[in-house]
Order: sequence, then structure tokens, then C-alpha cells
Amino acid sequence: MDIIYKVIIVLVPMILSLTVHEFAHAWSAFRLGDDTAKRMGRLTLNPIAHIDIIGTIVLPVILTIHGGGFFFGWAKPVPVNPTRFRRGITMRTGDILTAVAGPASNIIMAVITSGVIIGALRFGLLGGDNPGLIFLSRMFDINIALAVFNILPVPPLDGHYLLPEGIKARMRQYQMVFFVGLVLLINVASDILSVPIMFIRELLIVFWSFIFGGGM
Repeated sequence: MDIIYKVIIVLVPMILSLTVHEFAHAWSAFRLGDDTAKRMGRLTLNPIAHIDIIGTIVLPVILTIHGGGFFFGWAKPVPVNPTRFRRGITMRTGDILTAVAGPASNIIMAVITSGVIIGALRFGLLGGDNPGLIFLSRMFDINIALAVFNILPVPPLDGHYLLPEGIKARMRQYQMVFFVGLVLLINVASDILSVPIMFIRELLIVFWSFIFGGGM
């Protein structure tokens, strides 16, 4: 039962966070004039449209069971056609805006979730081992991890869209190598990324603690 509980308390916020992440990509592209994702049913907050069995379900479950402490996963990539961006938006600018929308949505979710946590603690609405507090804490941590991980300048992660075109094109030739390497080196990645993740976490805690006049 403990294993099932641990899996659910991670898997549910992971699915919700990845759904918002992919929806943000689709929404950004649509606002820029590309309706490809909308026509393919991806401009939606329905998790079923975005779930990738391996990246959204299997890997997070394995990491949870083995207690790696690092939340990592992915959903089905949202299709984007830069040639459909409206006039006045270059393909590179559109690519960058659409890519950044994903991590930005996770940061927004982390900000909101941390505010709910601090507020609930401040006013005595949640505390101790309350399942609601645990769920919100997982949601908070997962969104920060997804945001930080996805801005790495490595294909197929969102951050590689920020690279100069020449470098980006060359790196894409080895996209699968980078992807497999990221998965295999997940423990190393967790150590490297723990610094910015903890920095953002503590920054948000301090911010909301100041707003509500109390700490966690």
C-alpha cells in the first residue's frame, strides 16, 4: 500500500504538470498563428491527449519506487509548424516563444502552488502528514524540476531552441544520442540540477513567507 500511495502521490501531479507544459506549447503556437496542435487535438488540458506511456507513466513510477528523489518525465511533443506563424513573426522567434512557454508554465504553477502551501500553513489549514500538503509539495517540486530540466540547451529539450541556428542544427543530428544520454545519466543530472532547483524553491518560499507574514 505504501508503494501504491507513493506512486499515486507522484504520478498524479506529474501528469498534471506535463499536461499544462504541453498545453502551453500548443497555446503559444496557436496564438502565434500555427493551428497544427489544435487540429491534432493537442490544444487541450485533457491529460489523455498528452500522455506518453514511457515518459509520463513508466519512468516516473520507476524513479519513485527506487527512491531516486528526482522527478523526471516527458509527454508527447506538441507538433509545431514554424512556417504557419503569422506574418511579422520569424520562425526563430516563434520557435523560441513556443519553446519557452512550456517551462514558463511550470514556473507559474510552482509559484501558485507554493503560495497555496505557505498560505495554508500560515492559516493552519494544512499541516503534518496531511495528504493534501504532500500532494501540493510534490506538485511544487515537480514543476520546478520540469522547468529547470527543460531549459537545458540540449535537444530535444526546450532549451536547445535558444541556441544559434548552426549549433542547433548540428546538435539535432545527434538528438537521440543526447536523449538516451539524459535518461542514462539521470542520477548525475539530479545532482547538477539540484542547485538551481533548490535556489528557486527557497526563493519562492521566502517570497510567499514574506507575503503571508510567516514561514513554512
